[in-house]
Amino acid sequence: MKKKIKVVLLIMALGLQGLQAQENFKLMFYNLLNFPLEDAVPDRLQYLELILTDYQPDLFMVCELNNESGADAILSSLQFLNPNMQRAVFEFNTSDDNISDQNDLQNLIFYDSTKFVLEDQIIVTSIFRDFNHYRLKINSSESDTNPVLIDVIVCHLKASSGTENQALRFQMVEDLIAYLDTLPADSNVVLAGDLNVYTNSEPAFQELIDADNNNLIDFVDPADRIGSWHTNSNYLDVMTQSTRTQNGFGGATGGFDDRFDFIMTSENMLDNPEIEYVQDSYKVYGNNNNIDCYNQAINSSDCDGPEFPFFIREALHNFSDHLPVTLELQTNQSLSIEAFNLKTLVRFHGSNMVDDLLKLQLDPSLQINNLFIRNYLGQIVKTISVKNALYIEENVSSLANGLYFITANEFENSPLKFIKVN
Repeated sequence: MKKKIKVVLLIMALGLQGLQAQENFKLMFYNLLNFPLEDAVPDRLQYLELILTDYQPDLFMVCELNNESGADAILSSLQFLNPNMQRAVFEFNTSDDNISDQNDLQNLIFYDSTKFVLEDQIIVTSIFRDFNHYRLKINSSESDTNPVLIDVIVCHLKASSGTENQALRFQMVEDLIAYLDTLPADSNVVLAGDLNVYTNSEPAFQELIDADNNNLIDFVDPADRIGSWHTNSNYLDVMTQSTRTQNGFGGATGGFDDRFDFIMTSENMLDNPEIEYVQDSYKVYGNNNNIDCYNQAINSSDCDGPEFPFFIREALHNFSDHLPVTLELQTNQSLSIEAFNLKTLVRFHGSNMVDDLLKLQLDPSLQINNLFIRNYLGQIVKTISVKNALYIEENVSSLANGLYFITANEFENSPLKFIKVN
């Protein structure tokens, strides 16, 4: 009898391990192109709002942010989507101004405070621009007994080609590595930035991936697309710049032919169940990996594809000369605040790419009267009566093509998104 009990307990334990909680975090890095001072495109914030509304990052990391009013404007836009979004303290660049005046180009992070706690922020100086270090703790139910920390580094290396600029980028990275060598070797480090490197053979990039194994913390490219990226269409899928071919928008032109923007992780984050990179989640947001897009503007028909429709690529084109980079991280810890939200109670019956008929499947426990369809400005464009239904088919043929959100008064912070197409 005792032997049978032990077997049952073992089976139960294995079963519980299989049911271990998993939480995912969506990260985005974006070069904001001198926001908000660059005004060649009027009302640029509306385009950023559409991008953020579509992706809804849990951690939004940026460079080329000019001032605190710009930081507040972005935070306000994020809080419209998720009132739990917060930002770190805005700090001006403190590094040496002898090369050029960099005090109008800052880094910053915005984060979901239900998922992360900002433990510390530290300025790491270099010969040119600051690296900004933000130490985040996962806001889990185990954070007191087994805290999981993520050291987020946001940066913007020296731009332009040539051996002199390569040397400056290398010196900047050396300053960063010297600082990182003061951290524990098992630190979970995310490096997000506009690295401005043209090829993996550049000394700055080689120093980051530590080919000689001299550094305590080695970085990896989660996309696993290391190579000579510049004007090499074989790496189109990870190219981020330039979104434009015409002058008059600010920033660089020349079309899509460079990989400047990265999110890298410390090597240990590839197989650390407490916080690890989600396999195949690395994407360049707005890049459909269409070979015809090479050297073209991101909003052209040459860049069409199933994942990023025209109106998203148009917003990206108008806001910045760079594309954002995204990936997901996963933890096996449970968040301290469990989200009981609309997304768990309402599902699309089929695709969220909707032609004329929106099809929804509702959980029987959902106790609400109405669902609301909102446009990306937050305006209600259609009300759907629920009336305890389990399945809904709603005609949306009158809606213009674009991005829409399904909300409920009881679950305003967790909208579902769908794209109206012809």
